[in-house]
This record gives sequence, structure tokens and C-alpha cells, in this order.
Amino acid sequence: MKVLVIGNGGREHALAWKLAQSPKVQAVYVAPGNGGTAADARLHNIAVTDFAQLADFAHAEKIALTVVGPEAPLAGGLVDVFRARGLRVFGPTKGAAQLESSKAFAKAFMQRHKIPTAAFETFVDVAAAHAYVEARVGQSGAPIVIKADGLAAGKGVVVAMTPAEAHQAIDWMLAEDEAGNKLGVQHNLGTGGVQQPRVVIEDFLAGEEASFIVLCDGRNVVSLATSQDHKRLQDNDQGPNTGGMGAYSPAPVVTPNVHAKVMHEIILPTIQGMAKDGIPFTGFLYAGLMIDAQGQPRTVEFNCRLGDPETQPILMRLKSDLFDLLMHATDGTLDQVELQWDRRVALGVVMAASGYPLNPRKGDAIHGLPAEAPDAMVFHAGTVAQEGGVHTSGGRVLCVTALGDSVKLAQQRAYAVLAGIHFDGALYRRDIGFRAIKR
Repeated sequence: MKVLVIGNGGREHALAWKLAQSPKVQAVYVAPGNGGTAADARLHNIAVTDFAQLADFAHAEKIALTVVGPEAPLAGGLVDVFRARGLRVFGPTKGAAQLESSKAFAKAFMQRHKIPTAAFETFVDVAAAHAYVEARVGQSGAPIVIKADGLAAGKGVVVAMTPAEAHQAIDWMLAEDEAGNKLGVQHNLGTGGVQQPRVVIEDFLAGEEASFIVLCDGRNVVSLATSQDHKRLQDNDQGPNTGGMGAYSPAPVVTPNVHAKVMHEIILPTIQGMAKDGIPFTGFLYAGLMIDAQGQPRTVEFNCRLGDPETQPILMRLKSDLFDLLMHATDGTLDQVELQWDRRVALGVVMAASGYPLNPRKGDAIHGLPAEAPDAMVFHAGTVAQEGGVHTSGGRVLCVTALGDSVKLAQQRAYAVLAGIHFDGALYRRDIGFRAIKR
């Protein structure tokens, strides 16, 4: 069997790496891939991103399964293009991907189907958004959360700690300059193809975050191992939000009781609600959770794909055949699946480029990349293979991931591997996993 993985990040490197381990898989193609997938003899990069050309490639090469990694091609309708050609593809349709591609759609969906989340309002008018913040902060005080409606590569959420920060975020996401140009976030097209910038303003949820990821075949659901990522750039959860600076699995905050609540109150109502609304959900569904001191989970956001960097620790722990799992998912037979997990903890530390997240530098040479080990793997994200070695090409460059018998041991192993890797200006946190270690 031949498999095609769409994307070029750390998540896609991990997917391709895991799929290549299946005895049923003859070749894994990655489009377009990165420096890490280029260096792995089991994987083959192809420089194609156009949807029609990708479908042509899958048809010509008799690809048995295509897996779509990132949010942008899902939101753009790549799954719809493949399905129209009769190709087996795992991921949500463009309609179903609105759970991630539109914060306004997702919040209205949760409200309609009584899925626990923060109180919110949606705005297209700058003045109305400012007035709402004034009124809301007066009632409940800061912090308050401002979200761009469309995809923003992990940078469209501002947790405003003061009213001034909230107003600044609204202007950044909604306001125009004198020439009519949007100041900040680029927004998706609204209904009828009309450009309609929107923000969602919601109450801040206190508690501990966790990532809850499941596979869905439209009807059946299988949960993956729990995980927790670290969004803030600096140690002790300081600095700006990022796409994620590291993650570990399992997440101790997701107790068996919390797990049952999430499945009963969030995941199953979401899958049933999407089917009821005529938009069946197939693919990876990621619920970003906030779990309060009483163990009550609420939904911060939905993603319609595996999280990055959560994918790397999760797939390090997965002992089941990922190819078999995804074939069941595309056959609608996930009810026949039971997953096997490594009992050890996996922990991944992201090494990011200088200037990340706003202005990451590119082109720095990476030195000291180690060979894969049974308990450690360096997954590439923003890298490119060039003559003379591997260079940085994006914000999050690597995810150094390791297994250990405890969070502390996995952490020590990951940082020991990381210590041998160097590129100029590398940024990384030194406390990944600290919440689990403190428990």
C-alpha cells in the first residue's frame, strides 16, 4: 500500500514516520514535506500543493490512503476534491472543518447543541466590539479573550489581561487603516464570498488546559491518549501565545472521571450535532479544554486535525498500527478498534526560530541532529534540506520528543537530546511538563 500525507510540519513528519512503520505500507509520500521527511529513506517528499495536482498524483500512483495534516487545506476543501475523484482520504470536509476555520460558527454550534463553553458574543463592527468589552470588563473584570474568526495559524487569539490590551486586539483584528487595509489578522470569506472580518469576544475560563483528540468516522469515535501542550512562549507560562512550545502525554489532569465527562458532554454531542446539522464529521477532532478546580471541562476551541505539538508525543506512545486505524476510520468501522499504548510518558520540547512567534528568522544552519533512538525522536517542522545540511525555514523548527517511565524522566531525556542540537537564536522553554511534575 502507498500512503500520501499532506503538509510540511511536525505533525506531518510524525504521521509519516508512524505510517511508515506499518508492515502493510510500501511507501509514504509527503506533500510538500520538510527537511526531516527528506532525510528519512522511508519517506518521499513531493513538491506539490495544488489540490487538483495532488488528486492527480494520488490517482496515478494508486495511493491507498491520503491523510490531511494541516488546517488550511481542510478549510480549503481538499477532502471534497479527493472524494469527488473517488479517492480514499481521511479528514473533514470543508463544511465540517468550519468547526476550526470559523470561531463564530463553532461558538454558535456549541450554543445550539448545549456543549459547555465560555459565554461569548460575535462582532463585525469595531465600535460595538469596543462597547461590549467596556461593559463586560465592568461586570466581570479582565482577563477577557479576543479571537479572530478565521484561521490565523495559532496567532488569532489574544488573552487580554487589561481592557487596553482587549481594545488593541480588536483594532488589530477588525480595524482598517486610512487606505482601507486590514491592520492585522486576515479573515476567511464569509457567506456568498463576501469578506466579512469578525471577532469572537468571550469570557476568560480559569483552570488547567488539556488537549482531547479523537478519531471520528462520522458516527463512531475512538479517543487518543490525552495530552497537554504549552502555548506561552516562555517558562512559567509567560510571554505571548504561540502555536505550542511543547507537549506531553498522558495529561494527569484528565482523570477517568474528567475523561468520561468530556466524552459524554462534549465529544459525542459534537459528533451527533454535526450529523444532525447535515455535516457529518470524519477526521481527527481536537477539543481544547479548560478543566476547572472541580474537574468540570469546558470547550475553549475545536480543531479539525491533530494538534501540533501534541501529535509527536501521542504517536510516540501509540503501539497500534496507524495505517490500520485510519483504514477503519475511512471504512466507518471505528467501533471495531481498540488502541494499544506504551505505558511510558512521552514529552516533546519545541525549538523555535529567533523572533518567533511574530517575526521568525529563516535560513540558520542546524547542527547536531541525532539519529533516531528507541526512546527519542527529533521531529522536524520548519526545516528545509539544502546543500550542506538542514536549515531553519519556519517559526517552530523542531520538536525533540522522548519517552520515560515518568514525566520527569521523559523531560530529562528530551532535554539531554536537545542539548546536542544547535542553531543560532534557538528559542525553547526549559520547563515543559512542569504542571504534571508539580501534581
